[in-house]
Amino acid sequence: MGNDFFKHRLTALLSSAGITINGSAPWDITVHDNRFYRRALSEAHLGVGESYMDGWWECPALDEFFYRILRAGVEKKVSGLPRLLNGVLGKVTNLQNPSRAYTVGETHYNIGNDLYSAMLDRRMIYSCAFWKDALTLDEAQERKLRLVCEKLMLKPGMKVLDIGCGWGGAARFAAENYGVTVTGITISSEQAKLARELCAGLPVEIKLSDYRDISGNYDRIYSIGMFEHVGHKNYRRYFQIVRNNLASDGLFLLHTIGSNSTGTNTDPWTSKYIFPNSMLPSANHLTAAAERELILEDWHSFGNDYYRTLKAWHSNIETSWRSLSQDYDERFHRMWSYYLLSAAGSFRARHVQLWQLLYSKSGIEEEFRVPR
Repeated sequence: MGNDFFKHRLTALLSSAGITINGSAPWDITVHDNRFYRRALSEAHLGVGESYMDGWWECPALDEFFYRILRAGVEKKVSGLPRLLNGVLGKVTNLQNPSRAYTVGETHYNIGNDLYSAMLDRRMIYSCAFWKDALTLDEAQERKLRLVCEKLMLKPGMKVLDIGCGWGGAARFAAENYGVTVTGITISSEQAKLARELCAGLPVEIKLSDYRDISGNYDRIYSIGMFEHVGHKNYRRYFQIVRNNLASDGLFLLHTIGSNSTGTNTDPWTSKYIFPNSMLPSANHLTAAAERELILEDWHSFGNDYYRTLKAWHSNIETSWRSLSQDYDERFHRMWSYYLLSAAGSFRARHVQLWQLLYSKSGIEEEFRVPR
């Protein structure tokens, strides 16, 4: 089939979402290389993302573009071969086994602390903020951390475990504001190094460790933005490990991105360029894995807050790009912008979700109204 066929087909698909090729709206796209049409239709999101990185097309507002694509269901009408292959691989292979545990740390979280310092809030929290009554990213991330700590009913003297502690911002906040002792684990050597510096002088210990190596007895456990790296073949074991390390009256809070459907797929472009070996859990995944291990006390969904968070991160990157460009080339810039803005559009379209789940080991006996 000639390129005219692919151009006509893609034009029609985009038109169904209100998007015009070479149009004037912020969500319209401009095509610079006619090879884009075939690549987009034959390789789906992998081809669309790579061709954007290669400069084959432009869009003034990528988040608006993806919001319209996903709300109209256009992605369901494009070839699913790359996604199908990833789904098959996810079914037969444990992509998140211990031998692969540190891959995402080395390839994503170790990119450069300068990049993340420029992008994130002052505490370097790399997860969805909570924008209720917040005007700035700093305020929204502080509200998220306080929300987590209040849901866990932290009290002075408690021993707390932070699974996937990042640069230590949450651990530091809990130690400073609630008088708890925190052990944080991460699979990123660069995160661990900076987290130890940022938490110096506080009752916070940072370990370079996989969650499967946890041992101890903790009053409270939380995991913020790490579960996306666990994988469906390990979900049951993950909850068993949490249970085994949680005190009899303990609480566990899980903060994770969620999928609307149950499967083993991971997005091919995201897996290749951003989060290798990642996948999103569904509601069914979580309830099945935690059954008979922990008691679900609360399920809080606030996915639109991630749209605002990602937009704030992208704005920070653009503001800092002149200085960052000394260490990161333009192809990386396009890749990173595509990552942040395509994800923002996905959350705004409610194609993916953001959940906080609160679990107890034995059931909360006293009356407790979960903070919102």
